[in-house]
Amino acid sequence: MLLTVAVSAESQEPPKPIDAAILKQWSAPYRGWHYHPDHVIPAKPDIKGFDKVNKVDVPTVYQLPGDQKWYMTFIGFDGKGYQSFVAESDDLTHWTNKRLAMGYGPKGGFDFGGVVLGAFLYEDYSIKAPRMLKKKDGKYWSLYGAYPRQGGYELRPGYEGVAASADGLAWQRARDEPILSVHQKDCAAWEKDCIYQPWLLEHQGKFYNYYNAANGHIEQLGMATSDDLIEWKRYPHNPVIPVGEKGSYNEKFSSDGKVFRDGDHWVNFFFGVGKGGAHIMVAFSRDLYHWTVDPDPLYKAGGNPTGLDKQYAHKISLVWNPANQTYYLYYNAVGNKGRGIGLITSKPLAPTPK
Repeated sequence: MLLTVAVSAESQEPPKPIDAAILKQWSAPYRGWHYHPDHVIPAKPDIKGFDKVNKVDVPTVYQLPGDQKWYMTFIGFDGKGYQSFVAESDDLTHWTNKRLAMGYGPKGGFDFGGVVLGAFLYEDYSIKAPRMLKKKDGKYWSLYGAYPRQGGYELRPGYEGVAASADGLAWQRARDEPILSVHQKDCAAWEKDCIYQPWLLEHQGKFYNYYNAANGHIEQLGMATSDDLIEWKRYPHNPVIPVGEKGSYNEKFSSDGKVFRDGDHWVNFFFGVGKGGAHIMVAFSRDLYHWTVDPDPLYKAGGNPTGLDKQYAHKISLVWNPANQTYYLYYNAVGNKGRGIGLITSKPLAPTPK
């Protein structure tokens, strides 16, 4: 279970600053990665009935109660838009049985152009806890990113919806209207052009949604809160992780945050765009509202010597495997083999027996 900590109310003063020495200490467990030489899910993933998919993105790993397998949702782009798929694995390295998890919404709907699952309600958000889905009201839940039009890649404006599932594998809309939209009255200037991917966190009976959004070509991370997963209220002091200074690794984007509890603090894995690509970065908080970015990426684009991620390394899913005491970090690796799902680990993996 998570440690009980006091979450600052929106009107309270920020907690004490997180200095450079603490940033270095807190980020140390998430450095020194070992690369997997190839995509674990390639750009053309060979999904029966979906042979036009030629780009994949946004991995999110989870488990189901009473099931020893791991599951991963990811999106596939087929020239029209996004659909969400699910694969399964016994060892966190080999992923099979790929099939549709949630397809295009109805014509005219906010999610007609595609759905991006991956902001699941977990039992426990501790950094080393199993990524076990949690039932609420007899169903599993996920927030999702969505696009209203088909015919291209991330056609603006984006929205966010909420989905539910009886089995954790096949997902449907839980609400016919978006939970976040650029058309809502509380939509601020920083997010006025497009809303992208959510991340769901539950803490002390409250739900948090960390999401990235755009004004022009700048993306930043904001937060909204809810008591029921259906109605959401934006934090009035967004963005909580803005872009960095000129010349920083996140001078253009601070996007796709994934938040977990690590001891006495919170860690937010996000990606920054700046200094030659998209890089995996991290920020820390003591209260979920005030975040301090470590300016040095955890993993930079081009880290894999094969060229697998020479263009972008971003959009992560982090899993702890207690069997070999190893972190598995899945990410969108874009390079000489297209846009696929890459893997880096905190320890070298034993060779697969022949």
